[in-house]
Amino acid sequence: MEAVSYRVESLPVVNLRIGSSLTSFISEKRFNRGITVSEFKCKLELIVGSPASCMDLELFSPDDKFLGLLDQDDALLGSYPVDDRCRIHVTDKSGVKVGEYDDVSKVIKYEMSNEAYEKRPESARLFLKRSKLGLYNEEQRAKDESEMQERQQEEKILADDILVGSRCEVLVAGQPTKRGTVMFVGQTEFKPGYWVGLKYDEPLGKHDGSVNGKKIL
Repeated sequence: MEAVSYRVESLPVVNLRIGSSLTSFISEKRFNRGITVSEFKCKLELIVGSPASCMDLELFSPDDKFLGLLDQDDALLGSYPVDDRCRIHVTDKSGVKVGEYDDVSKVIKYEMSNEAYEKRPESARLFLKRSKLGLYNEEQRAKDESEMQERQQEEKILADDILVGSRCEVLVAGQPTKRGTVMFVGQTEFKPGYWVGLKYDEPLGKHDGSVNGKKIL
């Protein structure tokens, strides 16, 4: 009887789910089975943020059953039973606390005073000034201010014709007709222009008449 031999071939790349003791997020990445575990750890540095020298790797099946440790740095990744959708859990041993990389308020940021920024020979602000763009375009700013004043004057004329206590009907495309009473007409602190506050006959309004914690009507 002749001996029967079998040959098993795997795809050169595998899709793995990557998790870490430092975060609750799971990433899915593709890796070459031909890299060593040491090289694999270096690639994981960019994903989980842990130093390669401070990693312990655990391998889990696609249905999250523990399969073993990836503890031989010179072994090939493909020498372990890694299949698509397997999960690699990275345990960080560097002493970093859980969630430390998630709170960006703790990141030291470079700050520059306004005076120091003004002294820089090249900056975005200096470019805008030289090119007379944005806030440094006096002609455009004067034009914008003039147009704003005209709009405000037009709004005031319209607002003066609306009396508090008047009945009104609001028509908005795609919405049912709403009826109510005018409770406020005038300017506010939260946005420029003239505003009209209404109290609907039915509870169809967006709020109770308060904006940013301040009672308007």
